[in-house]
Amino acid sequence: MAAPPDLDPSSIFSEKHSRLPDDTVFYAIFPDFSLTSTAASLHSLHLQILQTLTPLTSDYIWQHQPFSLSPSASPKPSCLCSNHLPHLHGHLRVGDNLDDEWFTVFLLFHISTAFPDLSIRVWDSDGEFLLIEAAFHLPRWLNPQTSSNRVFIRRGKVHIVPGHRLRNPNLAEALSFVVSFGEEAVAAEAVQAAVKKRIEEYPGKARRNMHRVRVRVPAAVAQVLSQEPCLVALAVEGFYDRDIDTMKYAAKMERFLRRGRDEELVCISVKMSRAMYAQLVQQTFQAPKCYPMPNRSDSAYVEAELGMKIACGLEMMYQHRRKEGSEGKGSTWEAFKESLERSGYFGGLLPGSKEYQRLMQNAEEYYWSSASFSRASEMMSAPVRHIDEILALPYSVDDFKRVDVPPSDDDSWLYNGEDELNSELLERQKEMELYDLKHKKKQKSKEQDNVGPSSSSNSDAFNPGDIAKTMQAFVEKVSSYKGAKVPENRNLKDVDLDADRFFKDVESMMKSHGGEEASSDDDIEEGSSSDLDFDDSEDGIDGAELSEDIEDGEDTFMHSYSDALNEELKSTTLEKSFVRANEQAPKKDEGTSNAAEDMEEDFTPVDVDVNLVKSLLDSFSSQQGLPGPASNLLGLMGLQLPQDDKKEGK
Repeated sequence: MAAPPDLDPSSIFSEKHSRLPDDTVFYAIFPDFSLTSTAASLHSLHLQILQTLTPLTSDYIWQHQPFSLSPSASPKPSCLCSNHLPHLHGHLRVGDNLDDEWFTVFLLFHISTAFPDLSIRVWDSDGEFLLIEAAFHLPRWLNPQTSSNRVFIRRGKVHIVPGHRLRNPNLAEALSFVVSFGEEAVAAEAVQAAVKKRIEEYPGKARRNMHRVRVRVPAAVAQVLSQEPCLVALAVEGFYDRDIDTMKYAAKMERFLRRGRDEELVCISVKMSRAMYAQLVQQTFQAPKCYPMPNRSDSAYVEAELGMKIACGLEMMYQHRRKEGSEGKGSTWEAFKESLERSGYFGGLLPGSKEYQRLMQNAEEYYWSSASFSRASEMMSAPVRHIDEILALPYSVDDFKRVDVPPSDDDSWLYNGEDELNSELLERQKEMELYDLKHKKKQKSKEQDNVGPSSSSNSDAFNPGDIAKTMQAFVEKVSSYKGAKVPENRNLKDVDLDADRFFKDVESMMKSHGGEEASSDDDIEEGSSSDLDFDDSEDGIDGAELSEDIEDGEDTFMHSYSDALNEELKSTTLEKSFVRANEQAPKKDEGTSNAAEDMEEDFTPVDVDVNLVKSLLDSFSSQQGLPGPASNLLGLMGLQLPQDDKKEGK
């Protein structure tokens, strides 16, 4: 059978839509044969998929628009899915009903199971929302910047193209990899479980999401909803999204309330989603003066009030679309036939010829096969015309009086959702806690491997020398927001420093300080502290003398700085707190009378490692088993000290 052109030439997938709608989910189905650029079987596959989904979607009321698929056989540079690969695509506005989005995901998984030679993409304005659902289980390299053309649904599982196999794949490369090396692309079990958990209750959950309610509406509204139940979605949308302009139509009710307050209301049962029911019930709306409402004390008032909101919403939607002329021809046979002729499907054949008749028969078969599935979509895209057609048929109030109307479903779920919400929040909290615990364990294990052996597993084998080694390895690393690492190439720019001027300034300050201490006028005259020393032209100092002065200034600065430090430390016991090489740590009860005198004469170098270990152990011991800076610092380096047995025994 020759393949007719696409049913819907214009698409939201056009690149002119630079920003994706916030409440819309998009999906694209790529058969394996699309990689060979042959689209002969695309329309046949399209019909097979629609037939598979019909039992699952026939009784479902979608929030704004039903699930649909349209083929894209010829290359389209403007298509966001693929500008050259034949595929099937569609989009679905979910609005406030997220159940529509996850029901769509379930349908896509169902398609991938029934047709194993397909690769399916699904995304929304947030991007790859399947990855968002499994965020706690993704590999570290996978993020929004690296996930492009990597995530697919295939054979009932999530597939992720590995980053080490394809660095920046385009769509064709990613599809080829998934087809050829599917086992390598299968996502981890944790990722599969996280996604499957959201769709495992479908399609049963989709049926439970429906709510039946008794309402009292004018006969015209009852006629429309009895013939096309899916139009209740447009009625709720028109009511919920009303504005000042559309409310003017509700004040008159010209289409659905021809007799005004003399109109008799009839009782019918309407099926809608729970989200639609909540949108109707939770909004206060004053009935128009022309609308026949019963008294508030009447038992039928609640049913009439809900029916009034539906009737007003239907009126506002109908009049607004009719005035704006926003609805097109839809997918009627006439519009479809016109698209065939514009695309050159008949190849210039004369109408009535044998070949023309054969092509026309193939097109009719395809149209009516696909139209049986897309009837709801067609109804939603052109409601004004269909409403006029329905109301043109004969009907009366008596037609609805003879029908038994079942009672409304229990709506306690609308008011008792706190427990369900808390349960969902607790589940998410547990998921976050498990992720944090797992991440901390991995981080600790990694730090132990990188830094050195840890004593946490065996306190008896604790070696104080590990502290010094670990600290040395730790401080030699450069920290960044990604962790401590040593950069391979450090292109450090030279500091623009006038060394001569710097040393002159330092020398000036030090000589000035020395002159004040000595309080000697002779020293000042000899040049110990004078700004005139820097005036080379006045003193006649040549370059050699200036160089010698700089060298002398350096020595003077270092000596003066060292003398100042020693002078400060003479009156303290700081020297006693350090352990020097080949010396045991001083005991706490030793005197300090000779500390100041010995400091100037003792030039034995300080043992940095021993002092480091001693200070950390003293700090850890003072924590008395409680959290503190020493244990926190050592924990970051993968070390855990044993408890102080002496303090515990006291």
